[in-house]
Amino acid sequence: MISPKQDKSKTVGAPSATVPEKDEELLAAESEAEARQTSMITDIWHRLKRHRLAMAGLIIIIVLILTAVFASVIAPYSYRDQNLDQALLSPSRDHLFGTDQFGRDLFSRIIYGSRISIAVAFLPVIVSVGIGVLLGAISGYYGGWIDLLIMRMADIMFAFPSLLFAIAIIFAIGRGILSLFIALALVDWAGDARLIRGQVLSIRSKEYIEAARAIGMSDRRIILRHVLPNCLAPIIVTASMSIPGVILTEASLSFIGLGVQPPTPSWGAILNDGQRFIGNAPWMALFPGVAIFLTVLAYNFLGDGLRDAMDPFLKN
Repeated sequence: MISPKQDKSKTVGAPSATVPEKDEELLAAESEAEARQTSMITDIWHRLKRHRLAMAGLIIIIVLILTAVFASVIAPYSYRDQNLDQALLSPSRDHLFGTDQFGRDLFSRIIYGSRISIAVAFLPVIVSVGIGVLLGAISGYYGGWIDLLIMRMADIMFAFPSLLFAIAIIFAIGRGILSLFIALALVDWAGDARLIRGQVLSIRSKEYIEAARAIGMSDRRIILRHVLPNCLAPIIVTASMSIPGVILTEASLSFIGLGVQPPTPSWGAILNDGQRFIGNAPWMALFPGVAIFLTVLAYNFLGDGLRDAMDPFLKN
């Protein structure tokens, strides 16, 4: 017969034995979630490969990246070299895209200008999406006055046209490539924040989030391990769809002289030079315009393909 004292000690000791079991169950659940995420990425890639326009856009983007990385090898001339005796030459064997008003090789300048487009396509977008995801996740998860404050800040951002806001930032902090990146990174975070907030609001009431709270998991770990991974698809899609707008904004700012400063080449600045000679040297505006068009089109194709590949309702 078991004494009350012995029975009490067993009863008291039992809950402590379940703590490691809970940790093991949590680790097993997280491992299973990681395996499902890996399988999901594989499925997305297989669906993306069947999207012809997306793959065409991806190929163009890869070529653009390689061109930017090896610009010094591909370009036949330096983008700084001037020869006034060869100003405004039409496209030829020596100068594939012709020359500009200073006799600089236009093909070489467009090749070097791709570096600006690649930098603009990734650095400001990464910062902008990062700010939007962080603020959107905090806003959607905590709600209350934090949600109200962040969303009102987003409303203020929506009240300003992005190009005018970027111009105001550049005038405030001065011209230059760093100012350009800061301006581009700060003008587009509001849309990302609102999108992620909506996703988090639909996720935070799920049963697995309640279970994570019940076992004492911290809010930071819940957001990083369970909330944001389930927002990965819209984050990737919104980032890829933001890139064309950022490239066009950079080209617009460079076109009006507020972007990359001479002599560093930028497609927008080259286009600005070309519009003054469009009557007698149309190639100066044609080739940078085609470069901007193809780059924006490629990112749009890839963004559409990613959106379709990540849509769970279009798996078949």
